[in-house]
Amino acid sequence: MICILLVAGHGTILETQIKSDVTGLYAHLTGVPKALLPGVGGKKILDFWWETVNTRQLFSEVYLVTNADKYKHYERWATANDFPVENVVNDGSTTLDDRLGAVADLELAIRSRQLQDDIMVIAGDMLCADQNFDIAQVIRFFRSKPGELAIYYELESGEKSYTRGIVEVCPNTHRVMRFFEKPQEGVTASRLASVVFYCLRKESLLYISEFLIQHPDVNDRTFGTFWEWLINEEKVPVYGMKLPTGFQLIGQVGLSDYTKWLAHYSSKQQLSPSKPITCRSFARVGLMGNPSDGFNGKTIAMSIANFWAEVTLMESQTLVLLPHPLNDPTEFGSLQDLFRISRKEGYLGGLRLLQATCKKFYQFCSEQGIALSKQNFTLKYDTNIPRQVGLAGSSAIVSATLKCLMKFYNITDNDLPKPIRANFILNVETNELFITAGLQDRVVQVYEGLVYMDFNKQLMDERGFGEYIPLDMSDLPWFWLAYLGNPSDSGRIHSNVRQRWLNGESAVVEAMKSFAELTDQARAAFQCKDWPRLAQLMDENFELRRSVYTDDCLGPGSLKMVQVARQFGSAVKLPGSGGAVVGLCMDTERLVEMKRAFQEAGCVFCFIVPYDPSVQGQN
Repeated sequence: MICILLVAGHGTILETQIKSDVTGLYAHLTGVPKALLPGVGGKKILDFWWETVNTRQLFSEVYLVTNADKYKHYERWATANDFPVENVVNDGSTTLDDRLGAVADLELAIRSRQLQDDIMVIAGDMLCADQNFDIAQVIRFFRSKPGELAIYYELESGEKSYTRGIVEVCPNTHRVMRFFEKPQEGVTASRLASVVFYCLRKESLLYISEFLIQHPDVNDRTFGTFWEWLINEEKVPVYGMKLPTGFQLIGQVGLSDYTKWLAHYSSKQQLSPSKPITCRSFARVGLMGNPSDGFNGKTIAMSIANFWAEVTLMESQTLVLLPHPLNDPTEFGSLQDLFRISRKEGYLGGLRLLQATCKKFYQFCSEQGIALSKQNFTLKYDTNIPRQVGLAGSSAIVSATLKCLMKFYNITDNDLPKPIRANFILNVETNELFITAGLQDRVVQVYEGLVYMDFNKQLMDERGFGEYIPLDMSDLPWFWLAYLGNPSDSGRIHSNVRQRWLNGESAVVEAMKSFAELTDQARAAFQCKDWPRLAQLMDENFELRRSVYTDDCLGPGSLKMVQVARQFGSAVKLPGSGGAVVGLCMDTERLVEMKRAFQEAGCVFCFIVPYDPSVQGQN
């Protein structure tokens, strides 16, 4: 592949304002070409782009196209920066009036140097907020697609779409469906801005000459007009790749805009490296419908503030995953200590969850056309979620890790929407780590709060996710939670129900439909705040589950806790896969007595503190 850096524009506005500035602050920049002005991090704008593309592993040659007026500046720059002077192309123009136009400058470099290879084109006078993005990712994505490539980014809140080239990109295929050059307000809802950063296949270079023949006016020989023509009229397949950063062309801007964006991007650069990112995800209790989430059913679940997983990400020289001293032990008091810990907790701590999340995150971004910066980090985690009692401890660690990665790499909700995020977390666990799991836990940990979920087969087949609706959390009753003090592996609770369901066994199929009906009734009870009815439904949920899974599968520990709760007239059910129970006792005077009974039975008992994402400061 060959890279061409374009710096042939005549920046009359910026150059004139620098020359006429009375403050004297910019006197040393008088006559300096735009691409050689200071950029982010103190280096010249062009220095950044040269450092980015200066690798023989990616590019066989790099060319620079400039104009005759500034040619000497770039010749001197080339000799000072080990850039081959013979690769500096002079387009012969000296003023804005006799300019060739950006597309004609590109054609000149291709024709004069007889280039016959894939081409990457970059505006060398473009400010870039991210000084570390991985250009190799761009090339890999380009080569994976049967067409050209246009880089875009999401406009910041203060940027107007009518000042930029705007693309509409298909979220599934990543093909650019429409290109709008500086569209008027209302023409498109897209906020995705194309920048002068493209990849063209060698077999498509003929389109450039054809475009120039059809557009003799130099004012039309812009890349915006070229891509409008190529995509909208010629219907050539062009794909889009997002860089989660900002870009600003300073070609025709004034001094105030140049200094504003330089300060804005520089401040981002200074703030990003040192500040650690810490994110939490919470345990959850399934209040209704579980475990039908894995069987196209419906559920209601709630995130609880009592238990959480917390992940911290810090930028570092190398990528490091730190083991947790308790959950990923590497030192033991003795061989007997190792034996006891291994027998109780197994060999699978949280470190594998961090690693699998990072792996799937990189894979997702690569497949979705999102180029990540070349930044390394250190990840560590902490959690107080009890293990092996079905409170979604594993998915909480994955969810918190994903939050950190999204913040670190500036991945937005548009890049990874909440429903897709829940699927992502599930895939980390099921596809990478072979953990038996359903969508409910991941959905409620992404949305947080009290969430109604409908996993209707038609919805899941058509769009890959269900209908997820947050419910009002005001004036909730006192739910309680109890779990085994010394639990065994909770994964076995699922038994052979899934296979029976896949085989179409009527008892299982009808049971999953009944779970869904109970959930709809529970949703109505939440909306009406009919807590006695909700308590009745919780008991029905447990009995239905018991009829399908049988006592042997539920296990003696879970059945014992249900029995204790019912001695005190409390509604009770399993909040997850097993090892814990959640309840609602309408006779509040008996709660203290029930708590004591659970403790005497060797269980841990607590009152649930619902986590409401709308309440600030709950973290």
